[in-house]
Amino acid sequence: MIYTKAGPVLVAINPFKDVCLYGKEFIRDYRLKVTENPHVYMMADAAFGAMVRDGVNQSIIISGESGAGKTETAKIAMQYLAALGGGNGIEDEILQTNPILEAFGNAKTSRNDNSSRFGKLIDIHFGNSGKICGAKIQTYLLEKSRVVQQSQGERSYHIFYQLCAGASPDLREQLNLKPAEEYSYLNQSNCLTIDEVDDAQRFKSILEALNVVQISIDDQKNMFAMLAAVLWLGNVKFSVIDNENHVEVENSEGVKNAATLLGCNVLELMKALSTRKIRAGNENIEQKLTLSQAVDTRDALAKAIYASLFDWLVEHINKSLEAGKRRTGRSISILDIYGFESFKRNSFEQLCINYANERLQQHFNRHLFKLEQEEYSLDGIDWTRVEFEDNQECLDLIEKRPLGLLSLLDEECTFPKGTDLTLANKLKQHLNGNSCFKGERGSAFGVCHYAGEVVYDTTTFLEKNRDLLHSDLIQLMSSCTGLPQLFAANFSKGPQILTPRGRANGADSQRQSVATKFKGQLFKLMQRLENTSPHFIRCIKPNKLQLPGVYEQGLVLQQLRCCGVLEVVRISRSGYPTRMSHQQFAKRYGFLLPPNVAAQEVLSVSVAILHQFNILPEMYQVGFTKLFFRTGQIGKLEDTRTRTLNGILGVQKVFRGYRARCQFKELKRGIVFLQSFIRGAQSRKQYELLMERRKAVITIQKELRSMTARRKYLTTRKMVILVQAVLRGWLARRQIQIMRQQLHEEAFSLKVDVEKPVADLIFDRNYEVIDKELQLVERANSLPKTNRRLSMQGSKHSHKSEWLLCEKDSEVEGTIKVQVSYLAELQRRVHEAEMSLREKEDANALLQQRLQQYEARWSEYEVKMTSMEDMWQKQMRSLQLSLVAAKKSLVEDSLIPPTKQGDVISNQMTVSQNHVVKSTLPPDDDEFDWDEAASIGTKTPDYKFPTHNFDNGLARELDAGRSVVGHMVKEFEHRTQVFNDDANFLVEVKSGQAEANLNPDEELRKLKQRFDVWKKDYKFRLRETKGILHKIGGVDSVVEKTKKKWWGKKSS
Repeated sequence: MIYTKAGPVLVAINPFKDVCLYGKEFIRDYRLKVTENPHVYMMADAAFGAMVRDGVNQSIIISGESGAGKTETAKIAMQYLAALGGGNGIEDEILQTNPILEAFGNAKTSRNDNSSRFGKLIDIHFGNSGKICGAKIQTYLLEKSRVVQQSQGERSYHIFYQLCAGASPDLREQLNLKPAEEYSYLNQSNCLTIDEVDDAQRFKSILEALNVVQISIDDQKNMFAMLAAVLWLGNVKFSVIDNENHVEVENSEGVKNAATLLGCNVLELMKALSTRKIRAGNENIEQKLTLSQAVDTRDALAKAIYASLFDWLVEHINKSLEAGKRRTGRSISILDIYGFESFKRNSFEQLCINYANERLQQHFNRHLFKLEQEEYSLDGIDWTRVEFEDNQECLDLIEKRPLGLLSLLDEECTFPKGTDLTLANKLKQHLNGNSCFKGERGSAFGVCHYAGEVVYDTTTFLEKNRDLLHSDLIQLMSSCTGLPQLFAANFSKGPQILTPRGRANGADSQRQSVATKFKGQLFKLMQRLENTSPHFIRCIKPNKLQLPGVYEQGLVLQQLRCCGVLEVVRISRSGYPTRMSHQQFAKRYGFLLPPNVAAQEVLSVSVAILHQFNILPEMYQVGFTKLFFRTGQIGKLEDTRTRTLNGILGVQKVFRGYRARCQFKELKRGIVFLQSFIRGAQSRKQYELLMERRKAVITIQKELRSMTARRKYLTTRKMVILVQAVLRGWLARRQIQIMRQQLHEEAFSLKVDVEKPVADLIFDRNYEVIDKELQLVERANSLPKTNRRLSMQGSKHSHKSEWLLCEKDSEVEGTIKVQVSYLAELQRRVHEAEMSLREKEDANALLQQRLQQYEARWSEYEVKMTSMEDMWQKQMRSLQLSLVAAKKSLVEDSLIPPTKQGDVISNQMTVSQNHVVKSTLPPDDDEFDWDEAASIGTKTPDYKFPTHNFDNGLARELDAGRSVVGHMVKEFEHRTQVFNDDANFLVEVKSGQAEANLNPDEELRKLKQRFDVWKKDYKFRLRETKGILHKIGGVDSVVEKTKKKWWGKKSS
C-alpha cells in the first residue's frame, strides 16, 4: 500500500510507477463503504459526505515537496468526485482540464518530470441533488521566466514540445513550424524529450480535451499561432552597430515569422525590439538599446505573450465550466500548488513558492494544533499540551510591514538606481535581528523555512519583481490583430507602479509588482480555505532519483517531520478528534433512551446516553458546551443508532404495509362495486346496440342471399335449358339419322331405280309417318320438366341452335318431344350438367381473364386462320382437279369388256358403293363427337338415289358407277361447305362476334385433325374409284355413249 493515515491526515507515497489501485471497481467499493483502507478515494468520499450531511463547503489540501505526486493525487480525487456527482456531462469537461493545464503550466525540472510551475485551486460546485453543476479554476504565480530560460537538464513548458512533435502538416505550414531543436528557447538546456513520454500522442489528447471544453477551432488556431510566435521570437538575432554596444535587429526568418504570426508589421517589430522611447520634458527621445537591453526586451515580450495566453485559456475554460443558476453555494475545493523547493541556485520564484508553502503549513498547524488545543482549553478539558513547531516567525520575516522581505523588495524596485546587490545589503541591514534570516556573502541570503534552510541569490530579483513591459511593446501589441490586441488591452487596464516622484512612468507602464500581487492572491486563498472544512493529504517523495521501489528512510523522515505529521500522530493518540455539542448529541442519540429520560435537560440526556451504552470514562470528556471522544467511540454509538433505526423502520414498514393493504382492499371493494354498476349499464347499452345491429345484419343478409340465390337460380336455369336443348337436339338428330340410314339401306337393298321425284315422295311420306309417331309419343310421355321448348337464339347462335329436320323444310323451327326410352338418360345427363355447372361458374372468372389475353392474341390467330383458309382452298382445288381428271378418264376409257368381266366389275362397284355410302354416313354413336356436332352444326348430306332402271345388269353397273361418282362429288361439296362454316364460326368466336362455351384453339386443332383424316380417306377412295372406272373401260360403244351422256349431264 502507498497510503496510510496519521490521524485526520492521509499520507501518500509516490510509487513512481503505475499501480492497480484505481478504477471503477475501487470507486464502487469506497462509495458503498465496502473497504476502509486509507486511500485518496476515502478522503474525497469523506469530504463529499460532510458537504451533503452538514451543508458546509469542504476543501482537500494537497501539499508536499516537488516530485511527491501532488498533481496525480489531485487528479485521482477529481475522478472520484466526478463519479459521485456525475451524470450531466460536465464532469468530463472538468476532468479534461487536467491535461490542458498540465501542458501549459507544467515542465520538466531536475527533481520532477512533470512539475507544476503554477498553483491552482479547483472549486467543484454541486446542486441540490448532489450532482456536479459547474466548476471554477483559479491559478497562482505562473513561472514566466521558464519560457525564455531553463537550467541544464530541464525543459520549458510541455506544450511547446508537443506542438512541434504532433502538429498536423497543415498546421505546420500555417505556423512555419520546425523541429524543437531549431528554436533557441527550447534547445538551450540540451533536453528536448522525456523518457517514456510521447509528445505527439499527448498533443492529440490536448486537441481532444480542447474540443471537450468547447474551445473553438479558430481560437485553437490563434492559440497555437501565439505559441509559435513566442518560439520564433527566441530566434530573433541582434547585431552590434557601434562601439557603445548598440544593436539593431537582423532581418532574419525569426523576425519575419514572428511578425506574421503576431499580425504586425516587420519593421515596427524590429524597431520596438531595438529602440526605446524616453520622454524628456515635452519631447519623446528615441534611444537605441544595448545588446543586453534588447535581449531583455525580446524576452519580456515573449513572457508577456505566454502569460497572457495562459490567463486567456483559463478564462475560456471557466466560461465553459460555469455553474449558472444551478449553483447552490456548496462546493469542494481541491488545492494543487507547487511544493517546497530547494535547489543549488534559488531565485525569486523559489522564494514565492516557499512563501506559499509556509502559509499552507501555518493553515495546517492552525487547524490541527492551535485551534484544537485552544478549543480544549476553552471547554475545560483536562489536556496535556502538545508542543509543535510554529512557523509564524518565518511568515513575519517574509510578509511583515514595513520591514518585511517583500516590503523591502518592493521598496528597492522603486529606486531607479536600485540593483540586486543593494537589495541584498538592505535585507541584511534590516533583517539580521530575525532568527529565521541568515546573511550570506555577496548577493545571497538564507531563510530558515519549516522544511529546512534555503539560500537565495538576489540576482534578477528586481527585474522579476518589476516584470516590466515597455510601453513601446504595448503599443506594438495594440497595433496587432487577434489575441495580441486583447492582451495589450488587459495590460493597459492594470494598476501602474508609482515612481518615487508620485507619477506614473509612461516609459515602463505595468501592473503592480509580482510579489505584491502574489501576496494578495495568497491572502485570498487562505481566507477561502478558512471558510471550509479542510481535509489534508501529505504527499511524500521516497527518493531523490525518482525510481520505483527505492525508499530513503532519512529523506522520508525529514519530510514527515517538516510537514508536521509526527505532531499530528501525537495529538491523535492523546487527543479527542471527535467532538459534538450537547444539543446535537442529545438530538442524535436521545431516542435510544426511555421517554422519561429523553425528556430531561440536554446535559443529563448526554450523560445518560454515555452510561446506557457503557462508554468508558477515559474514552470521553464532557466539556462546557461539547462532548469530546477519542478515536472510534462515536462509531459504536453510530452502529447502535443504525441498528435501532433499522428495527424501527422494519416495524414501521410492516405496520404501514398492513395499513396500506387494508386501505387498498377497502378501496378496491368500493371501486369493484362501482365498476359493476357502470360496467352493467355499459353492457346493457352495448347489448341493445348489438341487437339492433344484428337485426340490420340479418335483414341485409336476407336480401343479399335472396338476390344471390335468384341470380344463381336464373344462371343455373339458363344453363340447364341450354344443356337440355343440346341433348334433346342430339337425341332427335340421332333418331333421324338412324331412320334415314334404315331408309337408305332399304332403298339400296331393294335396288329401286326410280326417278328422284318418286324417291322424294317416298321420303316425305315416311317423314310424315315418323312425325305422327313422335306426336303420339309426345302426348303419352309429356311431363312438366320435359315439356320445355328448345328456345334457340337467332342470328348469333344460328349454327348451334337451328336443327334441320328435313331437307325440304330446313328453315322451320319446332319442338320435338323426347321418347320415353331416352328420358332416364336425359335426366342423368341434366343432373351431371348441373353438377358441372357449379364448377364452371368458379372457372368463369378465370376464363374472363384468359379471354382478355386471347383477345390480345386475336390478331395472331386471324393471320393463322387466313393462311389456313388459303391452304384449304388450295387443297380443295387440288381435289377438284383430281375429280375432273377422274371424269375425263372415265370419258376416254374404252368399251366395257365381256359379261363375265362386267359381273366382276358389278360386284366391285357394289362393294365400292357400299363403302362410299357407309363412309358418307355419320359414324357410330360411340365414335361420334356430339359436342362438336352441337357446336359447329354439322348437317346430314342430301343423298339422292339413282332413278333410272335398265333392263340388263350392265346398265345397272354403269348406273352404279355413275352414282358412286355423283356421291363423291356431293361429299366433296358438302365437306367443303362444312369446313368453311366451322372455320368461320371459330373466327367469329375468337373475335367476340359469337358466344360459345368452347376453346377456340383446341377446336381449331381438332378441326385440322378431322380435315387431315378426311382428306387422306377421300384421296384413298378417289384412287379406288378411279381404278374401278379404268376397269370398266372395255364396254361397247352403247355403254360408252350412255356414260358420256350421263357424265356430260353431271359435268354440266
